[in-house]
Amino acid sequence: MQAIEIPHFGGPEVLVPVERPIPRPGAGEVLIKVVASGVNRPDVFQRQGHYAPPPGASDLPGLEVAGELVDGDFSGGNPFGLKRGDAVCALLAGGGYAQYSVAPLGQCLPVPADVSVQDAAALPENYFTVWSNVFDRGRLGQRENGGMESLLVQGGSSGIGVTAIQLAHALGHPVFATAGSDEKCRACETLGARAINYRTEDFVERVKAWTDDRGVDVNLDMVAGDYVPRELDALADDGRLVFIATLGGMKAELDFGKVMRRRLTITGSTLRGRPIAFKAAIAEKLYEHVWPLFADKRLRPIIHKVFPAQEAARAHALMESSAHIGKILLRW
Repeated sequence: MQAIEIPHFGGPEVLVPVERPIPRPGAGEVLIKVVASGVNRPDVFQRQGHYAPPPGASDLPGLEVAGELVDGDFSGGNPFGLKRGDAVCALLAGGGYAQYSVAPLGQCLPVPADVSVQDAAALPENYFTVWSNVFDRGRLGQRENGGMESLLVQGGSSGIGVTAIQLAHALGHPVFATAGSDEKCRACETLGARAINYRTEDFVERVKAWTDDRGVDVNLDMVAGDYVPRELDALADDGRLVFIATLGGMKAELDFGKVMRRRLTITGSTLRGRPIAFKAAIAEKLYEHVWPLFADKRLRPIIHKVFPAQEAARAHALMESSAHIGKILLRW
């Protein structure tokens, strides 16, 4: 099979097409003939040498694919009734940049209604991440005194961002998002958010104005660094700040008196190294609560560009430029 390899760490140009044997699924695993692979920021970090695959995972980059189930172990059954020949999208710990990929059966979901197999490759990494962090860890829900809690998404035009905006909006939550240009802000607004250009506006002031000085209940953050003190200011009392990346830096200076007085929660997580059972439980929640929203058109994949898989280097260069709005895919 063809695959995209990282022979040594470096810039996008180090990604090279290679021939490799088709992987063999083990117990509880299935083999997917890949139609498309998602490109994500962790793939860039892995290529740069900053994000090693977890033990036992493929050394190939790629955390999500969509395609056809062609082989594997179905003996344990699965809650979605998947079988050979079905079109699925799957979350991986690695190995997605290839014509064939192996995934645990529990991390595979049927392609949602009215979504193409190619476009379904844009779903797993972002939807697993958003559900786990916004709704499970961040507990976005209803307020005790009525009404829906609000969400602030830092980086609203990213793949994670467009997913979080759409999903929270579809479930009835007020959504605010930051983005780095007026064009990106308009894109966030079409998906259901009030958008703030962080280069020209103060997101704390805008959020406070839009919430009658209350602040937001949950902030999904991919920046960290010097954003953190301002993000605490933008939270409502009892608010939750959830980190899923640290693009702005690993450290910040905090006023913990403010955290205690206002009962704020600071948390975060990564997904790649979590147990299969943990990810399978998220898959079941997505199938129950999220997949029906594709059928009634409240959710849709937001695809910025699809590259031939052999042009993975160009896809990574686009990812690093941050010029995209939504997802970048590789087509096999």
